[in-house]
Amino acid sequence: MIAFIEGVLVEAMPTHAVVNVHGVGYQAAIPLSSFDRLPQPGGQVRLLTHLHVREDAHQLFGFATAAERDLFRLLLNHVSGIGPKLALAVLSGMSVTAFKAAVVHSDIAAISRISGLGKKTAERIVLELKDKVGVAAAWEAASGEHAAGPEETRLNDAVLALISLGYKQVDAHKAVKAAAAEGPGATEDLVRKALKRLV
Repeated sequence: MIAFIEGVLVEAMPTHAVVNVHGVGYQAAIPLSSFDRLPQPGGQVRLLTHLHVREDAHQLFGFATAAERDLFRLLLNHVSGIGPKLALAVLSGMSVTAFKAAVVHSDIAAISRISGLGKKTAERIVLELKDKVGVAAAWEAASGEHAAGPEETRLNDAVLALISLGYKQVDAHKAVKAAAAEGPGATEDLVRKALKRLV
């Protein structure tokens, strides 16, 4: 799997970016939220990626932040009827924080305003993400009413990253808590340490 691409940004469009990595041009579909964070063409860029493999195509998706990629994977893996195109539309239509808050508070109206999503799809997103191993509990701190401190946010982000990879929330919580006890570190370090405990 391609975890990220890093190189010179050749082309930036609201729907995709082309990155020159040592003479090879990688085209990745991106959400609007990532497009807003891109440098001018010619600048150095690093995109976190997700490779989606189908029988007839291999599609590369790029994200400016780990939170965007985690949400993309969560939608793909845990909501029936949501493919890469719709998952990208969600990220383009709402910030990750706003989306988490909408799911926590069952704000179907807000989610259904995203281009390409109808009311039924929005209801399915809320139902399946809220009930899926208690994801809403991990998101509670990220909602507007329950602002979390940096440490709590870091732990929640690490748990969400593991859930998006397919681990159960209870196992992810235990592994992240144990990893955090080893000492401070970035979210990525926590995820790496937690994964070692889950393998």
